[in-house]
Amino acid sequence: MEDLAIARACAEFADDKKAENIRILDLRGLSPVIDYFVLCSATSAPQLRAVRDNIEDEMKEKHGQRPLYKDGNYESQWLIIDYGNVMVHVLTPEKREYYALEELWGDAPEVALKSDEPAPEPKPRAKKVAAKKPAAKKAATKRATKKKAD
Repeated sequence: MEDLAIARACAEFADDKKAENIRILDLRGLSPVIDYFVLCSATSAPQLRAVRDNIEDEMKEKHGQRPLYKDGNYESQWLIIDYGNVMVHVLTPEKREYYALEELWGDAPEVALKSDEPAPEPKPRAKKVAAKKPAAKKAATKRATKKKAD
């Protein structure tokens, strides 16, 4: 199953349990570890549980997909389900506003929830650049070594 199809299926199963403000963000080319975020809101602890459980149950039953990892408890008001290249975040509206994942990943294009629209072309992955050590650190090390010698 393609990653975008997994993301859309998760969004659909969240919608089945009346999750609100469901969005899929395309992180290809922006994140070295994940391709899609599915974000949705649930207004209570029972709804958080219902949304997460429905996504897991339906993905297993209809698509044979089990999460690689899941995290969060109901008191934290933020549950995560990891399907490899797709990560589902189920949050209360307050936690979603506080952590502002949409703003954090503001460069990520939003993908249509239904499959009648194709996914946007991925951006090329950003190359990691090795950080240069500041010269001040070297000077401080030399001074410390000099003091020990005295």
